[in-house]
Amino acid sequence: MRNSKLTTLEEAIRRSGLRDGMTISFHHHFRGGDKVVNLVVDCLSRMGFKDLHLAASSLSDVHKPLIEHIKNGVISRISTSGLRGELADAISRGLMEQPVVFRSHGGRGSAIASGELKIDVAFLGASSSDELGNACGYSRSDCAKSICGSLGYALPDARYAAHVVVITDDLVAYPNMPMSISAADVESVVVVDSVGDSSKISAGAIRDSKNPRDILLAKQAAKVVINSGYFEDGFSIQTGTGGASLAVVKYIREQMLQQGIKASFALGGITAHMVKLHEEGLIGRLVDVQSFDKVAAESLKNDPTHQEVSAVEYASGQHLGSATHALDIVILSALEVDVDFNVNVLVGSDGIIRGAIGGHQDTAADSALSIIVCPLLRGRIPCVVPKVTTLITPGKSVDVVVTEYGIAVNPARPEIAERLQAAGLRVVDIKSLAEKASSIIGTPEPLPFGDKVVGIVMNRDGSVLDKIYNIQ
Repeated sequence: MRNSKLTTLEEAIRRSGLRDGMTISFHHHFRGGDKVVNLVVDCLSRMGFKDLHLAASSLSDVHKPLIEHIKNGVISRISTSGLRGELADAISRGLMEQPVVFRSHGGRGSAIASGELKIDVAFLGASSSDELGNACGYSRSDCAKSICGSLGYALPDARYAAHVVVITDDLVAYPNMPMSISAADVESVVVVDSVGDSSKISAGAIRDSKNPRDILLAKQAAKVVINSGYFEDGFSIQTGTGGASLAVVKYIREQMLQQGIKASFALGGITAHMVKLHEEGLIGRLVDVQSFDKVAAESLKNDPTHQEVSAVEYASGQHLGSATHALDIVILSALEVDVDFNVNVLVGSDGIIRGAIGGHQDTAADSALSIIVCPLLRGRIPCVVPKVTTLITPGKSVDVVVTEYGIAVNPARPEIAERLQAAGLRVVDIKSLAEKASSIIGTPEPLPFGDKVVGIVMNRDGSVLDKIYNIQ
């Protein structure tokens, strides 16, 4: 092609004008199957780059090789929504000199759009691309190797980065339409053997649980939804990634059929459960910022009423048109909830970073009804506590907490408590849940935190919510 942007990864990096100290970005739509981050950073290391700021939408277990690149000085700063695995463990123990900056998905989108998070070069993995850079998270060719579905978290990077490199394992004929990333935003296209393992996009936090306790919690949460006053024809919904919160969809389906209620749209990370309800006519539209399994990814490819949305359009608090502003009900999980309804989804009870903010802050703040689903205890670990280890979602954004020992309703929402009590549900004071947890397992020893800040938690408005200290 006369105007082909095809080149090697090394040449794409040279063309980009990347220099030491600049910011590079990545998306995480392949989740545990991602191959782009390690591929690119290995190449940057060989080329001698130092002191780079890695701004990823999230990082996971597969990114363990970054530990060595932090040690050898290639990466000196990280911005992300989450960290998991050995990389998270090493950072929690003080690996980096500069703290990791954690933003929600909406907060990251806002920061990129406003220029607060300025991206110099974005390296964006795509399941297909033509030679000019029209790219998307699926392929219609016979040579398709990977599929991740929505590229919602890559779209702000593609639009606002100074230089964009699309990396694909399936080069298709021009024009690759419909596209997610436009050739107008792309400077280089690189073809590699594999950008990701599609079988792992549903790995990690996303799980369809068969645990009896999760099923009990899901049924209780479904009763909360049904009796909340928001379960009416045309309602909208989003679920988080935990087993119980995902399973809620299955239990409200029965009532939707019985009562003739249909949802106007489902938002956020879309799963096979949501696709099923959509195909049954129970959900009108799917608004997809991240496809959480291959069923959802295939649906996005084939169904015009299943639409991709960028992180900014999904959950930015600074953009009035973001979809979360139209969200009625969100069902989320938690590592910890405290007696003031504050939620922690990022730092474990051992002080180690092991999760992600994701869209937790965004959806809880903007939805009409936010429901947190968590057990009272996980093994010998309390989930309802006097004070969360790390503040991620402020309690003023949380309406209901569902546990197997009862349902706590934020005192700011007395009308919801009245509706649930009228339906015969067990509504309890959240302090009694914390006391119950303490009576079972006792008072945990204080965590051995040091005095080094290893993480800074941002609120979606750009303010600092909390700091994470190293664990000794």
